Amino acid sequence: AEAAARALTPADLERTDLRGPEADAAASAVAAQPGVRAALLQWQRDFGRTHGAVLDGRDIGTVVFPDARIKLFVTASAEERARRRHLELAARGTAADPAQVLADLCARDEQDAARAVAPMKPAEDAVLIDTTTLDADAAFARAVEVVEGKMAGLAR
Repeated sequence: AEAAARALTPADLERTDLRGPEADAAASAVAAQPGVRAALLQWQRDFGRTHGAVLDGRDIGTVVFPDARIKLFVTASAEERARRRHLELAARGTAADPAQVLADLCARDEQDAARAVAPMKPAEDAVLIDTTTLDADAAFARAVEVVEGKMAGLAR
């Protein structure tokens, strides 16, 4: 897993197999391995610094870019995230039981929040955006509103 992390390229991020149930199940366990985390951490930092980026992940604001000027912690209820994930899987033709999707999501949340290496948690200076009752357009609009407000404050 560490060698694969070191060989990662930006093109790899487009692979559809990285967005399926198998990848979801493996991601939490693999991310807890210190060697993999170290390799991915450097890759993420290099990518963000070289290209400028909006990055999402469970430790972006606390571990990968703790000094980022703008941090958002986007969340929703477990039930809503599971509903969205089930729709995403169905759109790709992947059959999944909604109750199992919810159970898997909750288990991953617990595992990621409790891991010793790069636990999932909001950065102290992150703006929390709860999207439970927002559609994608409204969530995006809220994020843009926060970023524009922060950018205006930074320009002063």
